[in-house]
Amino acid sequence: MKTPIISSQELATILEDSNLVLLDASPTSNVSGLASSINDVRIKGARYFNLKTNFSDAASDYPNTIPSVEQFQEEARKLGINKNSFIVVYDNLGIYTAPRVWWLFNTFGHKNIAVLNGGLPDWVAQGFTTEDKTKKRVPLGNFIAHLNTTKVKDYTAIKENIESGNELVVDARSAGRFNGTEPEPREGLRSGSIPNSVNIPFQDVLQDGKYKTKEELTKIFGAVILEDKPLVFSCGSGLTACILLLASELIGEKETSVYDGSWTEWAQLEPNA
Repeated sequence: MKTPIISSQELATILEDSNLVLLDASPTSNVSGLASSINDVRIKGARYFNLKTNFSDAASDYPNTIPSVEQFQEEARKLGINKNSFIVVYDNLGIYTAPRVWWLFNTFGHKNIAVLNGGLPDWVAQGFTTEDKTKKRVPLGNFIAHLNTTKVKDYTAIKENIESGNELVVDARSAGRFNGTEPEPREGLRSGSIPNSVNIPFQDVLQDGKYKTKEELTKIFGAVILEDKPLVFSCGSGLTACILLLASELIGEKETSVYDGSWTEWAQLEPNA
């Protein structure tokens, strides 16, 4: 794919393609401040991608942590994903969890994936057909995962970057949380920001559940990112960081990565910074 996003109209034309694997990554519970009225249907043929349970490291102290190569490969195969699969992922909030899935597959070496722009709400609004959610078995896939370690940053890398300044950390949380004027949703976690980081709230790159135009995104990023450096995206737990990362991919070729522990980890390991 030339672009990491696909429209409902484009998806409708390839729905019967034998290499297509549709993944429904809708959250299993209401997200703080966000809720969908579309919870009981899916796009025809979609398979449920359980981000929290099957595609995160359950042993981690932090939410949404990237799983091991072995876990990701095994779970992807269970979904019937093959080495040559073209994946389209969506969620029922428009754009929310799907970019994290897109980033995970890219990080594990599978670039033939796109996010449905507008997600399930746009698909339904356009009048395309859906089906009831039911469990179904699919043949085991032959997907092979290869982790690109340059796409994932840990606490040590972020700490060292404060001194070196080689990369720019871009935080996707709200301005209030970033500036320390609003509380974090996680009880007991202080608000604030990583030293020398900048802020683009993830909502700023979206409109009506879709990504804004390339021109609008260029203006948003250009107003905040004033240096030509690789970008490290962060948020509360590594989820909405991927919304921003995908937005940056739509406008340029900068080197990008995600601080996977994000503010949840940083604030606990740096309680007084």
